[in-house]
Amino acid sequence: MEYFVYILKSQRVKRFYIGCTVNLEVRLKEHNTGITKSTKPFRPWKIMYFERFMDKSEAFKREWYLKHPAGYLEKLKIIKNFGGVA
Repeated sequence: MEYFVYILKSQRVKRFYIGCTVNLEVRLKEHNTGITKSTKPFRPWKIMYFERFMDKSEAFKREWYLKHPAGYLEKLKIIKNFGGVA
């Protein structure tokens, strides 16, 4: 099974969200329909970046890394390189 670590960009405000899923299309729909409480106020969202993993543990490690101080500079670099303004 494939796992995806993704970064969403709000199309309304300067806001980004990092997550992990097995189905990007379904997960984006959940974010944009308001099912996900933490992203509901900032809809609509678009996927600006994703990485593919074959191992669930590796995917969740990568998500954790990008969400925490250790991965902050890498997250900023990704956002800047893929069309966001960090």
